[in-house]
Amino acid sequence: MYKIKVNEQYNFDLSAVNDSLQHDGVNIPVDIRDLKDGHIHFLYQNKSYNAEVVSEDHEEKTSVIKINGKLYEVAIEDQFDSLLKAMGMGAGSGKVAREVKAPMPGLVLNISVTEGQEIQKGDSLLVLEAMKMENMLKSATEGKIKKIHVATGDKVEKNQVLIEFA
Repeated sequence: MYKIKVNEQYNFDLSAVNDSLQHDGVNIPVDIRDLKDGHIHFLYQNKSYNAEVVSEDHEEKTSVIKINGKLYEVAIEDQFDSLLKAMGMGAGSGKVAREVKAPMPGLVLNISVTEGQEIQKGDSLLVLEAMKMENMLKSATEGKIKKIHVATGDKVEKNQVLIEFA
């Protein structure tokens, strides 16, 4: 599931299912052809569109896209961005995360860090099993592990503090 925001005013929830896009569970019939140098051509509802990526900010997951000569600012959020945001570690939060909280109830399968360990942004912290899926929680910041509040095999509740940073 992707949350797409266009020009800070239009919001869409899209899913990629079997090489097709879906909006509200309905397939969106789009014929897309990659051209070159970031350009694509697509057909949608019997209309032809030329698109190019003008600029990208990978850290903020935003792009400026030109479609048939008109510019659109696009922000994309995937399921992992939603989890990070739920833990207070989303991009642009403006503060350094001091703790990692459980984004949902689950079972701690594995802990990849130890107290006192120095970590970098993106390092794996622990694996939380929820709804029959294994979710790797990664650090959104660099720092030092102050306290680990859970152990392998522990059941946790949503928003429970799992790891605390110094």
